[in-house]
Amino acid sequence: MISLKKAIVLCWMLLLAGCATMQPNFEKPDVTVTSFRALPSDGMAPRFEIGLHVINPNRDALSLEGMVYSVSLEGRKLLNGVANDLPTVPGYGEADIRVEATADLFNGFRLLADLMQTQRNSVSYEVNARLDLGRFLPYVDVVKEGEVSLAGRR
Repeated sequence: MISLKKAIVLCWMLLLAGCATMQPNFEKPDVTVTSFRALPSDGMAPRFEIGLHVINPNRDALSLEGMVYSVSLEGRKLLNGVANDLPTVPGYGEADIRVEATADLFNGFRLLADLMQTQRNSVSYEVNARLDLGRFLPYVDVVKEGEVSLAGRR
């Protein structure tokens, strides 16, 4: 039987060990979209390959456990996907990742109808990604927003 004093010491040791794995100087990796291309599709929903470039500004390597991501145009989520076969990004290093995303046909049709009804010079986009760095590190949420010019494309 463990005495109360030993139990308290054991709890403190576990708490300190847990705190030792936290990284107070952890910097959020930078993720940029480097490519975007259509893939052959088996069904009606189109699929796309998205190229991402990850820069790790930290001393320790980032072992990416998984990622969930989406792409929205004009506030409508058009593409989404998940990935779990991801590379380790070395400390102070970079890695390129290719992921696949499936299109939401109904939101795509709605966006197309909106674009045909109104004259626009640009379309706003938003790329959201959540990187899972493992159990003892925080999730990294990445949001990239901007506009794509439609001038000269009509």
